[in-house]
Amino acid sequence: MPELPEVETIRKTLQRFVIGKTIASIQVHWPKIIKSPDDSEIFKQILCGQTIQAIRRKGKYLLFDLEDYTLVSHLRMEGKYSVDDTNDPIKKHTHVIFAFTNGQELRYNDVRKFGTMHVLNKGEEMKQKPLIQLGPDPFDAEFSFAYFYEKLKKTNRVIKAVLLDQTVVAGLGNIYVDETLFKAGVHPLRKANKLTKTEARAIQQQAIITLEEAVKQGGTTIRSYVNGQGEMGLFQQQLFVYGQENTPCKNCGKAIVKLKVGGRGTHVCMTCQK
Repeated sequence: MPELPEVETIRKTLQRFVIGKTIASIQVHWPKIIKSPDDSEIFKQILCGQTIQAIRRKGKYLLFDLEDYTLVSHLRMEGKYSVDDTNDPIKKHTHVIFAFTNGQELRYNDVRKFGTMHVLNKGEEMKQKPLIQLGPDPFDAEFSFAYFYEKLKKTNRVIKAVLLDQTVVAGLGNIYVDETLFKAGVHPLRKANKLTKTEARAIQQQAIITLEEAVKQGGTTIRSYVNGQGEMGLFQQQLFVYGQENTPCKNCGKAIVKLKVGGRGTHVCMTCQK
């Protein structure tokens, strides 16, 4: 699943190509992607004629700001956007096509068909589902140490489960949680409410640092992730534990171990993260 750095990279890439473009027509080949309104024909009617003014991000969601509406898009497991000319061949698994008045198209491709799109009145998007359910973005001032430590103290869940909970912090996923916990020196099975202030602060700081570095590198290429122009991210070259099972830890030389935590594959150095 594309995580915060990948979605941020997609946002930056698309911003270069679709800002100022006006939607002339829309094709929806898999209506189940459209969640709000629950009628794909109404979806097309209200967006046609609208101009894309900005693209924002909240956690793993892309927010396309138009004149009167905000299109909230989640890529889920395999969703991708591309900007193509109208005459370019349409790839298999392309489910939504936004045709612009300049002859280009924004195409949404999704092998798994898990992605979602919501159209909400502009200015109301943060007050309604799905965004109202999200915790603060790691780059927001609201993701302060005081906020984070209070959340940890109120739950006896393991720390990995807390970090993956999008209502606590929006945008962290499996890859960057594993990397964050390694850099903070905290085992993923530690109970959140048993962590010291020093450990909690290290986790909060390393989450931000790790995500910032991944954004600079364009994200992590795992399986099929690419940005809006088909270019791969490079952060996988800097991974310490994720996907590194049975390879030597870059800190201590002991083999990285893969565990299951809450059903998720989890990578850990049993020496550096006791």
